[in-house]
Amino acid sequence: MATRTARRTARTRTRQRAITPEDLLCLVGVGDAQMSPDGSHVLFVRKVVNERNAYETSLWVADAAARRTPHALTKGPKDSHARWSPDGTQVAFIRAEANKAPALMVVPAKGGAPRVVSAMPHGTIRDLAWSPCGTRIAFSFRATAAEWTPEAADARRLSGASTPPRAIDDMWYRLDGDGYFGAQRFALYVVSVGGGTGKAGARKARGAKAKADAAKPECVFDRDTLGTFTYDWAPDGSAIVIAANTDPRALWKPEETGLYVLTLGAPGKHRFGRLVGLPAGPKSHPRWSPDGLHIAYSGRVGKDSAYSTANLELFVHDLAARRARSLTAGTDACLMAATLTDTGDASFEPQLRWLPDGSAIFFRVGWHGGGLIASMGLDGGPIAFHSEPGEEASLGSFSADGWRLACIRSTPTQPGEVHVAEVQGALFPMRRVTGFNDALVAELRLTEPEERWVKAKDGHPVQCWVMRPQGARGRLPAILQVHGGPHAQYGLTFFHEFQLLCAQGYEVWFSNPRGSKGYGERHTAAIRGAWGTKDWVDVQAVLKAMRASKGVDRQRIGIMGGSYGGYMANWAVAHDHGFRAAITDRCVSNLISHAGNSDHPEVPDRYWKGAVWDRPEALWKASPIAHFKGVRTPMLIIHSEGDLRCNVEQGEQVYTALCTQGVPARFVRYPRESSHGMSRMGPPDLRIHRLREIVAWWGKWMA
Repeated sequence: MATRTARRTARTRTRQRAITPEDLLCLVGVGDAQMSPDGSHVLFVRKVVNERNAYETSLWVADAAARRTPHALTKGPKDSHARWSPDGTQVAFIRAEANKAPALMVVPAKGGAPRVVSAMPHGTIRDLAWSPCGTRIAFSFRATAAEWTPEAADARRLSGASTPPRAIDDMWYRLDGDGYFGAQRFALYVVSVGGGTGKAGARKARGAKAKADAAKPECVFDRDTLGTFTYDWAPDGSAIVIAANTDPRALWKPEETGLYVLTLGAPGKHRFGRLVGLPAGPKSHPRWSPDGLHIAYSGRVGKDSAYSTANLELFVHDLAARRARSLTAGTDACLMAATLTDTGDASFEPQLRWLPDGSAIFFRVGWHGGGLIASMGLDGGPIAFHSEPGEEASLGSFSADGWRLACIRSTPTQPGEVHVAEVQGALFPMRRVTGFNDALVAELRLTEPEERWVKAKDGHPVQCWVMRPQGARGRLPAILQVHGGPHAQYGLTFFHEFQLLCAQGYEVWFSNPRGSKGYGERHTAAIRGAWGTKDWVDVQAVLKAMRASKGVDRQRIGIMGGSYGGYMANWAVAHDHGFRAAITDRCVSNLISHAGNSDHPEVPDRYWKGAVWDRPEALWKASPIAHFKGVRTPMLIIHSEGDLRCNVEQGEQVYTALCTQGVPARFVRYPRESSHGMSRMGPPDLRIHRLREIVAWWGKWMA
């Protein structure tokens, strides 16, 4: 029997094919898993690429027992952020079709025509939350300035008027992936779910979805200077807790973030007050305890923003005692250790959930390349881990009784699918309830990474992984991938680009050098204000292991990376002439110019010593372009003209320096409609074009 099974497995592998760039179009994404209150179903967002080169998102429901096939609740094409009503009979969601004003919608949980709860003007609805009694919905909305609406653009085209200038008075006026929003800010609104009745006549006449007479929402909070607040309802529905920064210079003073309680009264008669007894420092994602006595939140003490070399910690504020304490301060866990992939957007947001009985708080921890579901009791104590290492798991929500938890799980050979965890024991049993990618995965010849640890020159251990093409023999050309951030991690999730390069006949190596998250605060802080030091020592250790490997042709080793990974690719070719070729993608090359044109400005003497206009020596010393004299490695430069995080001029400097010195180079510039996250969330055809450019570059120089 065992022999026959082995033979069938061998035949299956023989029939499998190599993954291609175009397979990116076939991947189905799932996200935002929400367990129904009764624990019987999971609500989630399904994302696909349509025939018009666009992403479509719709709402789907899966049977928590996996006895029935998942089904669509809405048709999309741009539906997201779905939430069950407290009684489980309705689902609220955001509909945001291109060039149309967004709307807050509600659809019966059993299916039917969605109705509009609140039709908003042109802008963005970011999130929503039902009140515990199910009669109101809170949501955050930012209006588009009048001159930038689609109607204004149409009027200009008809009249021949020019595109207007942007008059900017505040440093916070743009964000990569979000674009230019100027002085507009998100505010918090509350709307009644009652609404009117559906327009049955219009539905019958035109076959359209029934709409309700939209209720008028009330703006209840608009004091956050940046509009980046997060919030949660009190368990009795009488108030909302808001993490916000109202300081006029909030961008430079994240430590001024506070927790505010908005007690709701009659329209315009709300009480607003700041909680006392909290330490100075960034705070986000407050979560009210089920008994109303505590508020959990993510944060840290000090002047750093939420994105920092320091761990983002789990705090609990006792409302009666007026005292906050960190539950994770005695650990080395970080709530912002994101695992990077190219099959989903890079999310650095912490994930916090109270167990419905209030006895524990659940959160995600990034550790050694994995994303783990963890929890701690209200009194602290050791962290309990509930998911397997060697995979990526993200938190959804609990059933009302706390016995089931929805989550998304992925591995290096399995794209993300919706799972249901049974909340029992230390390690929760997981049941997969979707299999949208099963047919594609069965068709492909995929590679499992092999974990290795290497020692840096100073003795520091570095975790890395090797992906070798199935059945390959002898020495192969090899590519070292370096992740972005730098304060994030590569890890054990599905990465299409890695599988593609492996299918092209390359050994793919990736690692988490110092500066990465997932290995404790000291590991991350080792490069604070000192890029190109300990991180480069660790990258060199991986390179040494590659060159000593019996499976690698040491004469054909390349390096590539995006964002900070592009920085390290630039740094590597400036300090090591042993690479056959390199690729730098959406890179940083000059930290001095980068400090003046990134969407996140640097605070002087905080992360980096000095400033661009005062003592810029540290920034220049750490800039790869400062060391480019004598570079001779052929390089492909990839950059997006719409990149607001790392401006395209960063890639231009690399290209100019290489061309001036006669080094073979190719510069691929993607249009301004793309962004820094183009490889993950950009237009599908451009993502495929990028992959083809990468494959062609390695094919040319690694032969």
